[in-house]
Amino acid sequence: VIRHRDVRAAYYGVIDKFRLQVSEQSQRKALGKKEIIATLLPSAKEQQQQKEEEEKRIKEHLAESVFFDQSLCQPENRTASSGPSLLTVFLGIVCVAALMLPTLGEMESLVPLYLHLSVNQKLVAAYVLG
Repeated sequence: VIRHRDVRAAYYGVIDKFRLQVSEQSQRKALGKKEIIATLLPSAKEQQQQKEEEEKRIKEHLAESVFFDQSLCQPENRTASSGPSLLTVFLGIVCVAALMLPTLGEMESLVPLYLHLSVNQKLVAAYVLG
């Protein structure tokens, strides 16, 4: 087991070499040897953090170097939406209604037979609702 005890960002990319020698316990003569090259790399989490920091620096730099006032070029015609769209609400109501309908095979229902849904149809409604 080889452990790197002094892990710092400054050592990322540094190449280390390890030599393994195999010999019998009673003799000093080496039966074989192998050199292993190892490079210290940052963890995936650290790489993600470095990318996010770099993107943040780029965005800050771009925000500081605006050459013209965009409010003069593009007047604000947008209205702020205050909630989900009408389509989303309608789709949610349809899915809830579909889940409340009886399943195929239920005989004791006052709902017409053509409104009985299969299990797969109800699963799709639940998935869309979720």
